[in-house]
Amino acid sequence: MSLPYEPGRRFWKFAVAAMTCGLLAAGASAQSGGTLNWIIANEPALFVPLTTSAGSSCDLGPKVVEGLLTYDYKLNPLPLLATAWSVSKDGLRYRFDLRKGVKWHDGKDFTADDVAFSILTLKQYHPRGRSTFANVERIETPDAHTAVLVLSKPVPYLLTALSGTESPIVPKHLYEGTNIQTSKYNNAPIGTGPFVFKEWVKGSHVVLDRNPDYWDKPKPYVDRVVARFIPDAAARALALESGAADLGTKVIPLSDVERFKASPKFIVDIRSFPYLGNQQQLYFNFDTPQLKDVKVRRAIAQSLDMEAFNKVVWFGYGTIAASPIGPQISKYHDPDIKYYPFDLKQAEAALDEAGYKRGADGVRFRLRLLYNPYQDKRSADFVRQSLARVGIDVAIESYDLATYVTKAYTDRAFDITLEQLANMFDPTVGVQRVFWSKNFKIGLSFANPSHYVNPEVDRLLEEAAVEPDEAKRHQEFKDFQRLVYADVVSVEFGTDPQITIAAKKVKDYIPTAEGIRGSFSEVSLSEDGK
Repeated sequence: MSLPYEPGRRFWKFAVAAMTCGLLAAGASAQSGGTLNWIIANEPALFVPLTTSAGSSCDLGPKVVEGLLTYDYKLNPLPLLATAWSVSKDGLRYRFDLRKGVKWHDGKDFTADDVAFSILTLKQYHPRGRSTFANVERIETPDAHTAVLVLSKPVPYLLTALSGTESPIVPKHLYEGTNIQTSKYNNAPIGTGPFVFKEWVKGSHVVLDRNPDYWDKPKPYVDRVVARFIPDAAARALALESGAADLGTKVIPLSDVERFKASPKFIVDIRSFPYLGNQQQLYFNFDTPQLKDVKVRRAIAQSLDMEAFNKVVWFGYGTIAASPIGPQISKYHDPDIKYYPFDLKQAEAALDEAGYKRGADGVRFRLRLLYNPYQDKRSADFVRQSLARVGIDVAIESYDLATYVTKAYTDRAFDITLEQLANMFDPTVGVQRVFWSKNFKIGLSFANPSHYVNPEVDRLLEEAAVEPDEAKRHQEFKDFQRLVYADVVSVEFGTDPQITIAAKKVKDYIPTAEGIRGSFSEVSLSEDGK
């Protein structure tokens, strides 16, 4: 899309009327009515992704609460609660013209005060928002429909960080003066989005009803969304095959993919979601005595055959990559970083040299392995079996998502953990949180699980976060990748398969770069199922 430029500032402004007409024309043939039955594998602790970046919260939240912008599959910004935006030439002032006539679900007017409150809240409480909005000095609200973010330093990725899944806008009048982290509206939200929260039956489902006063009429097209929490993969597949469920991403066993492809009842969609930049990893707890030694961490890395992992656990559908910045962010990914060679003899020798010889029972030491339930348990089994071959006894601990988060990020009761910390749309947003020492805080979920501290890494990340020169930023991220690789902070698995299963009757389920984390405002159900 070609955008006009005005002297003295970079300026993005969209022909909103033309775009809206185009969207309405595309949706003119959409059938209205019906209930979308949607599967979510893991029940979240919170509904709104205001103080968390947990996957299920990011899936659910944007159906009710919205962001300023949404994005196409090339990550070009599109209007949502903001209709136009401009950035000053020095990159220090972001002006947003806000949509008029928008109501919160309780009938109150949406205003610039809500935007200012939400962004400052994200800056304080959100795992990624702490870095995304770290340079926001203040937010000016000259009138009810204008918000101006004033920055101390440039944030080159800011315009891509404003989706409902990443930076939800919440009602100031309901949150202000309350404990943000324990607010009842985190789990019974009031939003501006296409669906209104109806109920959450713990352990079972969430019901969302069509918002009859949605600003983007005639959307949404479906009358109701029922999100069902089904933790067992076989049960999820059965729900789809029986017609009890219509849609789900990463919900069936990978061993079932070919069978679903052969069925005329389903669409098997292998598109990845560029806004998410999915990535899976194994992190070492640097507070565990044995794991303080880089030789031990490297030996563990050499004990994992990642080619075999992709075949055995991901059925060959994944993309393995050794760098913490994965290939989905291709312009920053360093393809020259390769896995430490899989070599059990070298790993054994390194562990001997580190002083951890096998005991009479053949065991060198024992480790507690946690895994984010968004990871397939077979990943944990693969790691356990691999490390057993070099004399490391691994005990796997399995928990639901809420308990896992507490164990890993509050209690820190683990030695190694398998995570799914997405790269997101930019390394400063998705990757910095993991390796930046200043992001380590007891209770802060999905942020620096290793308790890793490296001042040079901090410097590179902090400089890249504000560097407007793309060539310099690229080099800073390259240097960063090589440092954390040498320190063996993690074993990166790469991009796991992103497979969406949809009944043929479901239309327009992932029209934006957020994928399944979009709003569902465009979803419709065809009567003939074709």
